[in-house]
Amino acid sequence: MPTDALEYHERTKHSPRSVREGASGLNFDNKPRPYKAYIDLPTKPLADRIRPPQQPALSAIAESTPDGDPVREKPTLETVTALCYYAAGITKAIERRGRTHLFRAAATTGALYHVDLYVVCGDLEDRGDDATRVESGLAAGVYHFDPRTLSLDVLREGDYRGVLAAATEHDAVADAPLSIVATSTWWRNAWKYEERTFRHAFWDSGTTLANLLAVAHALDYRAEVVTGFADEPVADLLGVDPEREAPLEIVPIGSGSSAGDPSDETPDLEPIDPDTEPLSPTEREFALIHEAWRAGTLEDGASAERWRSVRSDGPIGRRDPGNGERIALEPVDSETASSRPLHRTIRRRGSCREYARESISFRKLSTVLDRAVRGVPMDVRPADAPPLSFVDPYLLVTAVDGLEPGTYHYHPAAGELERLRSGEFRREASHLALDQRLGGDAAVCLYFLTDLEAITDAIGDRGYRVAQLEASLTAGRLYLATYAHRDLGGTGLTFYDDVVTDFFAPRAAGQTPLFLYTMGHPA
Repeated sequence: MPTDALEYHERTKHSPRSVREGASGLNFDNKPRPYKAYIDLPTKPLADRIRPPQQPALSAIAESTPDGDPVREKPTLETVTALCYYAAGITKAIERRGRTHLFRAAATTGALYHVDLYVVCGDLEDRGDDATRVESGLAAGVYHFDPRTLSLDVLREGDYRGVLAAATEHDAVADAPLSIVATSTWWRNAWKYEERTFRHAFWDSGTTLANLLAVAHALDYRAEVVTGFADEPVADLLGVDPEREAPLEIVPIGSGSSAGDPSDETPDLEPIDPDTEPLSPTEREFALIHEAWRAGTLEDGASAERWRSVRSDGPIGRRDPGNGERIALEPVDSETASSRPLHRTIRRRGSCREYARESISFRKLSTVLDRAVRGVPMDVRPADAPPLSFVDPYLLVTAVDGLEPGTYHYHPAAGELERLRSGEFRREASHLALDQRLGGDAAVCLYFLTDLEAITDAIGDRGYRVAQLEASLTAGRLYLATYAHRDLGGTGLTFYDDVVTDFFAPRAAGQTPLFLYTMGHPA
């Protein structure tokens, strides 16, 4: 019997004792490669020139709905290039101790890059006269994005969008000229993090898709994250074995290009099992990961549509505001906000490894929170949903000008912080963050917590994925909002689960942390 979400979460919690007793060295001779390398598959080069999205990052991340321009022209090969590159491409190379380290566009745990992107599209012709369209478009097919070569591996030829439409029974997928599917290859992360990899699958796909949504919206295309789909048909479409690599989310891009009736338009889905290079000399399996994935799967498109249609009278897993003192945020307006373009922000983004113990501006903190925590477009969230539907943001503040150090509950709909406790908590901030000094040196630690029992009671085991994803998508936007400011840096950290709950009690009683994001001045 599969391990359900609550059991999985409980069994993968960190505590001071579990970390102390579970510490072991890593076998770097067996470290998996951070890329999926196919053997003898044809490839399609992406566009020679990457056209960077010029919209300011703070504007691009503020989109809380999937809306794009309804008359926007169909995406092109250039569009696919920008989407893939700025979501999962190699954006910088850093020399350290005689070795070159390649970093991707989005933050991932341990820089192990276990999330891959697949493109499923109809014919995408580049705009221009007939003479320039022939070789520069992208034929209908199923492709895997290879960030090493900035190219697409050709998995299937033909229009298979109907498979995704049938697996989701979601209009946005059926109407999209292209969709991008995110997957996780478990071993590429489990080499270091073992069973916690199922958590990291949603942490890391969330930060990746935060970039993808921002780029799509900056280019004025409709885009949202679809979490409800029949898992096995999507895995079969991509030619992946869920015990090793599983589909996580689907992101339809654009509109007005229906895949038609799947029974009439979609080619027969013949099985494929393309050969790939071994990830490492010895690949280990962690049964708990696959069991947790299996517990939340959906059988077919009708099941996905029923699951998606479950609605609550209000947010699930969150806590009501209390009677604490309220401090209104003071975000700057669009005229005076940082105008750093999205493409430069993504290239600048890093994961800060050392903070200076200096105060940050309250207005900059306010602006980061205001733009990043407006809600993410997900299929399971109603159109009139509040900014956050499944998680609560709690702040541990150590150094913000004009804001008393202490703990706060952030209420994004009201744009207010509610003070919970006042006090100097640097030592506690470090301890909560797995006794990492970085947590104590940060100006702000922002935790996303939820009541998992309430989530799974309301929307089942797949709700675990959704809650993790809402937290990580929002954290991905926090990354971008932070690095849109020249003097700020940020990073995600791991934490002692129950110690965090106890620290934010009594407000957080019954909740559990899902993500920790820190920010401050880089040293």
